[in-house]
Amino acid sequence: MDIKTASALRRLRLVSAPEAVSFLVLLLCSVLKRTTDFNAVPVMGAVHGVLFVLYVLFWADAWNRAKWSFGTAALYFVLSVLPTGGFFAERRLRREAESAVIAARARKEGVVKA
Repeated sequence: MDIKTASALRRLRLVSAPEAVSFLVLLLCSVLKRTTDFNAVPVMGAVHGVLFVLYVLFWADAWNRAKWSFGTAALYFVLSVLPTGGFFAERRLRREAESAVIAARARKEGVVKA
């Protein structure tokens, strides 16, 4: 894995958890808006919107650079629209990055020929 691909995956991983948190907080604000006088939906909606746009941009970049199959790319996109999906995406991306590092070290040490 080259450095640009690793960077693209890292950016996607780093934005996925905050995007999921913002989605959950936005849902909470929506409930509070309807049950109390507290209305933070406009602010949280903007925050979540920015994070979601960043996620989609980073997702498209990672898909292009990592040469994911359509199914893998679709999975990461679907995870972005589920309330807790970003947490699962972050965990899966972290495992993928760790595997790539292990494979690169093995190739460097001559354990694996590739």
